[in-house]
Amino acid sequence: MPTPATEQSLRIEKLVYGGDGLARVDSRVILTPFVLPGELVRARVQRAKNDLLRGRLVEVLEPSAERVEPACPYFLRCGGCHYQQGSYEFEAEQKRSILREVLRRVGHINYDGEIGLVTAEPWGYRNRTQLHIHSGAIGYFAAGSRTLVPIRECPISSPKLNQAIASLARDLPGYRWFDASIELFTNESEIQVNLLDRVPNSVQALFQAIGTNQPIEYGGFRVSRNSFFQVNRFLLEKLVAVVLGDVRGVTAVDLYAGAGLFAKGLAERFSYVTAVESGSSAFRDLEFNMQGHPVESVRANAEDYLASLAAPPDLIVADPPRAGLGKTAIRELIRLQPPQVTIVSCDPATLARDLAPLIASGYRIGAIAFVDLFPRTFHLETVVSLHKN
Repeated sequence: MPTPATEQSLRIEKLVYGGDGLARVDSRVILTPFVLPGELVRARVQRAKNDLLRGRLVEVLEPSAERVEPACPYFLRCGGCHYQQGSYEFEAEQKRSILREVLRRVGHINYDGEIGLVTAEPWGYRNRTQLHIHSGAIGYFAAGSRTLVPIRECPISSPKLNQAIASLARDLPGYRWFDASIELFTNESEIQVNLLDRVPNSVQALFQAIGTNQPIEYGGFRVSRNSFFQVNRFLLEKLVAVVLGDVRGVTAVDLYAGAGLFAKGLAERFSYVTAVESGSSAFRDLEFNMQGHPVESVRANAEDYLASLAAPPDLIVADPPRAGLGKTAIRELIRLQPPQVTIVSCDPATLARDLAPLIASGYRIGAIAFVDLFPRTFHLETVVSLHKN
């Protein structure tokens, strides 16, 4: 049974990865969302599991000078955003500090060099979103639950996505007999609709009216509905620029290549480029997008492809999923010893676990950049360039 909640006053020490503020009471750590460092807050504290204590914000007794009024009417209820209570400039600096701390705590990486900061407009940036439909309403799940928070707009989503959300919020109340999840992707001209659950034939026209289930073109790339593509429409070119830097050479490998975002740029700098992707939908897009470019597309998982190599390329770019590269891929990288490895990570904890053995094997960090692809949320996109000593 859950332990009873008690109200306590908490002084927030710092923000930690995951969107919470950390406080200590009698040497016990309490994590509370929607707070800022230095604030004195009142929270309902309850043991979540094992020794983890979690607080639910009741009142801000002494607000930070950085506290602002959230721009979204659903903030604090919707589980999508975590940092609308502070100014964006403060948020970005906090995330950079969190990244440095996670590298130190998880990977024992005491990096004291500069961490580059790449940002853009923090509102209306998302070109993809996943929503849920229940009892004639559309919205997001509340944090830590499957309770739907109905919405009519999402301030971090693009204008075209908000048009679709408003349309569905208007029309869905007439269709209360089904539940479903839906993913929307847009290039601001058209919308791709990916229904993640079966829906009655009688409501198919509702979704067909807002978009298509066919591939759409985005920034010179064909993207199918089951293919991964970066979600920040303002930072796409800057992300590619950070990943590629000024590197040039003869051979390069793009692991977890997706639709070919980095492979296309690599082909302009290297004589031979191999793009490796395991997903069927993404690989079809990759082959299509690499037509006319000197890129060999290979359908394989990263571990098997690395194991097949007898000699290292000049550069390996890896953009793995949230779970990171993992032990097998890291072992193969250490065996191959390519002169340069660039890792694009969406989770600083798995990044730290991947970096530690590479550094121990003789790699040094050439540069780290935090590219804020997910403003107003706790998510961190990091680009790390490693060079062989």
